[in-house]
Amino acid sequence: MKVEQIYTGCLAHGAYYIESNGEAAIVDPLRETEPYIKRAEENGAKIKYVLETHFHADFVSGHLDLAEKTGAKIVFGPNAQPEYDAHIAADDEILTLGDVKIKVLHTPGHTMESSTFLLIDENGKEHAIFSGDTLFIGDVGRPDLAVKTDLSREYLAGHLYESLHNKIMSLPDDVIVYPGHGAGSACGKNMSSETTDTLGNQKKTNYALQDMSKEKFVKEVTDGLVAPPQYFPKNAVMNKKGYGSFDEVLEKGNVALTPEEFENIVNSAGALMLDVRDPEDFTAKHIPNSISIGLDGSFAGWVGTLIPELSQPIVLIADEGSEEEAITRLSRVGYDNTLGFLKGGIEAWEKSGKETDSIKNVTAEEFTSLLKNKKVNEVVDVRKESEHKSQSLKNDVVRNIPLDFINDKMKEFNANETTYLHCAGGYRSVITASILKSRGHHNLVNIKGGFDDIKEVEDVELTDYVCPSTML
Repeated sequence: MKVEQIYTGCLAHGAYYIESNGEAAIVDPLRETEPYIKRAEENGAKIKYVLETHFHADFVSGHLDLAEKTGAKIVFGPNAQPEYDAHIAADDEILTLGDVKIKVLHTPGHTMESSTFLLIDENGKEHAIFSGDTLFIGDVGRPDLAVKTDLSREYLAGHLYESLHNKIMSLPDDVIVYPGHGAGSACGKNMSSETTDTLGNQKKTNYALQDMSKEKFVKEVTDGLVAPPQYFPKNAVMNKKGYGSFDEVLEKGNVALTPEEFENIVNSAGALMLDVRDPEDFTAKHIPNSISIGLDGSFAGWVGTLIPELSQPIVLIADEGSEEEAITRLSRVGYDNTLGFLKGGIEAWEKSGKETDSIKNVTAEEFTSLLKNKKVNEVVDVRKESEHKSQSLKNDVVRNIPLDFINDKMKEFNANETTYLHCAGGYRSVITASILKSRGHHNLVNIKGGFDDIKEVEDVELTDYVCPSTML
């Protein structure tokens, strides 16, 4: 028996490869199928099942393409009603995989179709659970992401309590927990950076598995939930209804465009110019009205948060060799309408005689000196509210406008005042500056290194630190 976790950091997502005696199962695959097919081929195994723990909201699963290419059977738990061929397993149904068994445990709560797959080894021992978004390390799934929107979070949280107590916590302590996500995912609110653990340790350390009444549990898991990113319900619908082939998405998007072709597509198709280079490179030189979301950060999540329409035509400005990666990451969250990339990048654009723009940067030391000398009138902290409240600059000119909600809060930015922007490390502030510039705000200064550098400056005044976990 072989179990492999395939973890994708930018989505904080765990997919799984299970193999026994020439047969394999893939749990919650990402959109691109080649890594899973390659693993099976290298091991001389045939993929028999694609196991889906639920209709995912934070990414588009690769189940349809994987089933099409391998002949594997897509399996959901009870209550799932996909609009394509799939096996809807009964609660406690046993699936055979080589010499091992996989038991389907219906664990509603995160969503009503949510299920956990219990792996039973060759000797009949309960070995591991693939818990999807039912149980994380240090947390449980948020109960407000169901496709069916008339279910209250309190109703779902009540189901989650029953699922955990009746189906999960009764399993042996040495059962390994393989969750769907880790720290950084918006599918929970306090996940650990660890990506696996024993169930026994989770019973001791996970706040949601402690001895408490159902009423208290419901309050604990629903308290402090902020609205999920706007793309979540759209991805869940794609996973339920179906979607186009990833191979076709890649073929359409992986097209090199001359500067003239690039510009024509922007004008004719209304394409968004998405610059996925390093934020520092973007501030130095970029195409006017392009938006910066760097590949090296939480790229897919920010794309999904900030670009309202999944069908938005997109053209890319990328470092050479990273274009396919950008198209792939866009497709993982349902943005399938990439129409090409700028061949030769920003250098080719500039050589063609076309205009470029830039964003002014200052160091944390330069900024704090200006602040102390009262030469700064407007500072916007674009971190999350919980981050800002945990610790921030102690000055009346500082305001918190989280990047997450910038599309709804554009009127709160003062276009007539020089605005200094910062986040934690500089990634989000450059995204913010690019969006503001594209909408006519040009008096902008980015603080390099963000709050992480600011708080290291000698004698800088900060608010008292509050543990962020209390702000969730």
